[in-house]
Amino acid sequence: MSDVDAILPFFPDWFRFDPAGASPIVAGAALLLCALYLRGVIWMWSQGRRWSVARTIAFVLGCALMFMVATFGVNRYASVSLTALMFQQITLMTVVPPLIIVGSPGRLLLHSTPHHGIGRIVLQAAHGGLRSRWARALLHPVTPIVIALALFPALYLTDFISIAMMTPVGADLILAVFLVGGLVAGVPLWSVDPLPRAPSYPARLIDILVELQIHAVLGLILIRSGAPLISAYATSQQGGDPVYDQAVAGMLLWTYAELPLFVVLIVCLSRWHSGDRRNARLNETREDAELEAYNTYLSEIDHKGGR
Repeated sequence: MSDVDAILPFFPDWFRFDPAGASPIVAGAALLLCALYLRGVIWMWSQGRRWSVARTIAFVLGCALMFMVATFGVNRYASVSLTALMFQQITLMTVVPPLIIVGSPGRLLLHSTPHHGIGRIVLQAAHGGLRSRWARALLHPVTPIVIALALFPALYLTDFISIAMMTPVGADLILAVFLVGGLVAGVPLWSVDPLPRAPSYPARLIDILVELQIHAVLGLILIRSGAPLISAYATSQQGGDPVYDQAVAGMLLWTYAELPLFVVLIVCLSRWHSGDRRNARLNETREDAELEAYNTYLSEIDHKGGR
């Protein structure tokens, strides 16, 4: 049996609902976040207040993807296939966060939470957290790079991932870490809401380019290595070659993980260009107003001098 034949027969099983092999932390978080978000949206609409349907769809889709990677067959196969594990982690770190962030859950929280009782406490905690030093530190332009280094090269090249995958709890926790890391790293790049520390467009561009290189380098290492690098996946339990499985995981880093970053790169460049054009128009308007005021001043002087 070829290496391809050893992987492909199991691929359809990745997308079959498998509650017995679910990761409860990520699955539970997906259901809770979706329920709270929809509760806020329904309240907004019931009060006659507007809330974007597109944002709602994006957030719900993000929660659905979270739930799928935690409860479908891919979660069970992640313990025996590095390709399945990489698919899970890339989805949670680079695909789900943009959808969640574009849904603007923070803005919905501020608009839909009552200003009395428990709601008042929640709002105070949200405002306090947003203005805290921790929030400013997490929004530093270097943070996404540190997270990308810690969750891919450091985790895989030190073989710490094998330790984490030894138990179901460890595997579930590592998925949660990838999700949280992706959300923290994605907020400065994807958020359209005001932030206490909004990175400049050059800083965002550098972050994206560095993350692209991190994925590319680790992917190349996995593809080109002639021996298994991850001890937990050094022997195949599916009848295939673990080196081939490792190479496919590396190719996912080269392709699947890069797509969201290319999208945000295009969005970043577009916003940067639009911002420059808007600033140029404002400067031109201000200069025209100043010139008109100056011409008026000169006219008044000429008028007084002619008397």
